[in-house]
Amino acid sequence: MTNPAVTNQAEVVVYGTARCPYCIRARSLLDGKGISYADIRLDEQPQFRAEMERLSNRRTVPQIFINGNHIGGCDELYALEYAGKLDTALGIGSQTEGTQ
Repeated sequence: MTNPAVTNQAEVVVYGTARCPYCIRARSLLDGKGISYADIRLDEQPQFRAEMERLSNRRTVPQIFINGNHIGGCDELYALEYAGKLDTALGIGSQTEGTQ
């Protein structure tokens, strides 16, 4: 389901695996916000692992990118959420926010 409050959705890419609990948690947060994203499953598409490592300089999953910027893994995604910055990064906003 797509979130109608998404005005200019960011391009989001998640490199992960199907069974990794951190990958599942990160996807759950994005799904809950109605965000569509490229879900690159390294267990199903191992040819993308080298690309992920090159782009992130990390070998662990998940690795998450928003508009081409590496934000890190699940912990960093949730840190953005808790800081109130994730919706802005994802392009989520309401046309009525801040108006009376």
